[in-house]
Amino acid sequence: MKLKALTVMVTVLAALVLSAQETPKKAPAKSAILHPEMAVATGTWDHPAATIGTKPSTPWSTTTVAAGVDNKPQAGKAITVVGEIVDFSCYLQLGKHGEKHRACGQKCVANGQPIGLLTQAGTLYMLMPEEHDPRRDGGVDAKASASDHMGHIVEVSGTEADVAGYRGIYVQGLTK
Repeated sequence: MKLKALTVMVTVLAALVLSAQETPKKAPAKSAILHPEMAVATGTWDHPAATIGTKPSTPWSTTTVAAGVDNKPQAGKAITVVGEIVDFSCYLQLGKHGEKHRACGQKCVANGQPIGLLTQAGTLYMLMPEEHDPRRDGGVDAKASASDHMGHIVEVSGTEADVAGYRGIYVQGLTK
């Protein structure tokens, strides 16, 4: 009887040791992008379809510096980011993006909804023209380039501003 109990205990202990040595299976990685099934048909992360904006030599234009409180705008840094042009409001509210959302996104942007850039990591930036006075006075606009490339993966250059978790890219070189 003792021999049988010892044999059972050794068998159970061996099973425990073997199961502890098995490599646990990893769950498939989840995309940080909402509804990754909404595919992009134009541009890829490695080969963007277009370039929007010009890389600034200084973070802020002279009109932006002049408009800053005491001529000091918030901190910003020149960046170039690859991402999908999205309608910020529909993406944030509904997770919509990609080719199937292109027409809706174009209508939303044309009617004043904010423009977004969605990175492969899931970061969502708001895109705006950088030049303060021309932006304020209607001399520059991001709607045309956003509409042309809605749902496309593009490369955007501009000045990044990050305040309390809100992220924006101010794009230089846009026209109306």
